[in-house]
Amino acid sequence: MIELNDIKRTRDFEIFGELAKNDHEQVVFCNDNETGLKAIIGIHNTVLGPALGGTRMWNYISDSEALNDALRLARGMTYKAAISGLNLGGGKAVIIGDADKLKNEAFLRRFGRFVESLNGKYVTAQDVNMSENDMEYISMETKHVTGLSESIGGAGDPSPMTAYGVYVGMKACAKKAFGNDSLEGKSISVQGAGHVGMHLLDYLAKENVKLYVSDFIESRAKAAASRFGAQAVGLEEIYDLDADIYSPCAMGATINDSTIERLHCQIIAGAANNQLDDEELHGHMLAKKGIIYAPDFLINAGGLINVGIDYLGGWSKEKVYRKTERIYQTTLDILNLSEREGIHTQDAAMRVAKRRISEIAKVKKAL
Repeated sequence: MIELNDIKRTRDFEIFGELAKNDHEQVVFCNDNETGLKAIIGIHNTVLGPALGGTRMWNYISDSEALNDALRLARGMTYKAAISGLNLGGGKAVIIGDADKLKNEAFLRRFGRFVESLNGKYVTAQDVNMSENDMEYISMETKHVTGLSESIGGAGDPSPMTAYGVYVGMKACAKKAFGNDSLEGKSISVQGAGHVGMHLLDYLAKENVKLYVSDFIESRAKAAASRFGAQAVGLEEIYDLDADIYSPCAMGATINDSTIERLHCQIIAGAANNQLDDEELHGHMLAKKGIIYAPDFLINAGGLINVGIDYLGGWSKEKVYRKTERIYQTTLDILNLSEREGIHTQDAAMRVAKRRISEIAKVKKAL
């Protein structure tokens, strides 16, 4: 017979096994019965600096799903900061529950107290289902928050810069695939018409492309289609389109065993985090199929660049645009490294990011 303590030890072991698998430093479980707050803060790596990563709120099916999301996202933030040349580590927070029902001032300020308790090891910012106003409430309890409204001296919504980075990264992929970086005449399917997706659609519409758009909120897809002259398509239909470029800008893991077989595109370049359900397996499958994949943590780094520079100091729009524009050349460098070494692009990008972390770790250990 299995005793209760044996079950508890097994669960503890499983959690620590997950942390050890990808070298996570710390996980913080936050609970407050009075406000209904249930949150998880994942800190992956702080070699380069404090772990900066946004807070997202989602009605997760289970606590384990929320934990897995926090861990994967935190890890992605580490490599996003590293490959972008930022002196920041990687972290992420997820709040469990329905944002429309639970969010209020007390709820958000209580979360801010948990962030403050980490003494700057984790810095939060805006993510899915969180707004500039939410960040303002959080900032009432902690100084370790960025992405506040420009009206109160912050860097503002990071979505436009995220979209800009994806746009220039997409153009770099086009140069590799088609011989030049013009997108004119190309067909592009954008999955997700949220904040980032809408800004990306705006950039793409100006290049005279054929646009398709889908969103889990049908009315939002139709509104985006009407505004940008795109064609709204179904959630599943988007994988079967004969489009040159597929741009996932919603939730992660949309590139998987099932969808790769259905895709007819030559390029995948989007804003979603953790697009590959299995980094190694699906990175290899895309390469074998001849699809150029722009690693998500590379080309969606514009938002992090924006809030990161804001937190570290010396923010200006010009500085943020200049640093985000470098995504274009870094993408070309990664694609060339992938080709030269015979490895898939996710692997190439990870090697570059890990090398920077390793080199700086040696610097910090030096006497």
